[in-house]
Amino acid sequence: MKVVAINNRAVNVFVVMLCQSFQTVSVAGIALFLPSIRSDLDLSFTQAGTLSAATIFSYALMQIPAGYLADRYGLKRIFFIGVLGTTFLCLTFGLVPRYWHALVNQTASGIFHALLFQAGLALLASWFGAQRRATAMGLSLVGIFAGQLLINALGPWLVEHFGWRFPFISFGFVGILASFIYLRLGQASQDTQSREKLRIADALRLFRHRFMWVCGIIQYVRLGVMQGIAFWLPTLLIDEQGLALQVTGSIIALRTLLIAPSNLLGGYMSDRLKRPTAVMGISLVILAMTTAALAKVNDVALLIALIFINAIFIQFYFGPLFAVPVEKYGTHMAGTLSGFGNFFANLGAFTFTYLLGALKDQTGYFESGFYAMAGACLLGLIFTVLLEGMRRH
Repeated sequence: MKVVAINNRAVNVFVVMLCQSFQTVSVAGIALFLPSIRSDLDLSFTQAGTLSAATIFSYALMQIPAGYLADRYGLKRIFFIGVLGTTFLCLTFGLVPRYWHALVNQTASGIFHALLFQAGLALLASWFGAQRRATAMGLSLVGIFAGQLLINALGPWLVEHFGWRFPFISFGFVGILASFIYLRLGQASQDTQSREKLRIADALRLFRHRFMWVCGIIQYVRLGVMQGIAFWLPTLLIDEQGLALQVTGSIIALRTLLIAPSNLLGGYMSDRLKRPTAVMGISLVILAMTTAALAKVNDVALLIALIFINAIFIQFYFGPLFAVPVEKYGTHMAGTLSGFGNFFANLGAFTFTYLLGALKDQTGYFESGFYAMAGACLLGLIFTVLLEGMRRH
């Protein structure tokens, strides 16, 4: 029976991660192919920033509703809807004729991203015990970054031979097939199938808790810096450093290759040491220093080294940060808790993706935007210290 249970968990974790790999294909693809997309659709840097910001804005607004829907109506059902909608809109992004069509597409995409992410996070958490919760949270991003790695590795070649639209259409089509594979093979653990249904009042009550607001501010910093760098780094390398698209794609792919295992390692270390705030604090200090340096360094070799160091820590504290609220409030609210945190996280992502594009239009450089992200990391460090004090009491 134990072997069967392990195999059942392995199959479900694999299928969920497979579907999660398509979550950020469109976002990563837009970032990497942005020079080509800007040229084809005649976009300013500010308009280009709004493509990402629109996804993030609708994604942020849907975080708490998506978490509630996952807890209330079933993880499998909501996850399938999220995967199918996300991949269909990825496919149709490759068909948009102008800016406003792209903007509507990405706004709608954020809604389904939220359903996919929240239900997927809770599904993975349901297959691991309480002692490995941060590891499970970290594992959720391995699938997501696998998709980014694939688009960064194959995307430049596909664009060179078939144009920027083809990767979105082809990856979207494969993702639709993956959603039906999940529908056939996937299931939630027995714990989630039998647990009590969450009431909307339980979700709204979280806004009264100072503990959750502190976690929310750290989440604001986490994804704000993560998305600000992820979206604008390819443009910085191509436009300001003069690197070719394929070289840039290779750098971004290697960066992604570092993020995925380091994210899992951060969750493991948090569980092993039982010091989640220590993992968070160390990560934020290193991120503040490397982010400030990214837009200032002109030597390409040094810049690449900074990119890789930054990549190791940019999601190193993802697992601990999501696990701390679950530790306090319980697994029956896992979807809603992650939705609450991700609501603040995506407000940060919206802020910095738009801000960096607007500052680039005004100043011609990314320097001031990267300094702002470094300052945000220091703010996150202050609130991490505060969070540790609240956990002890």
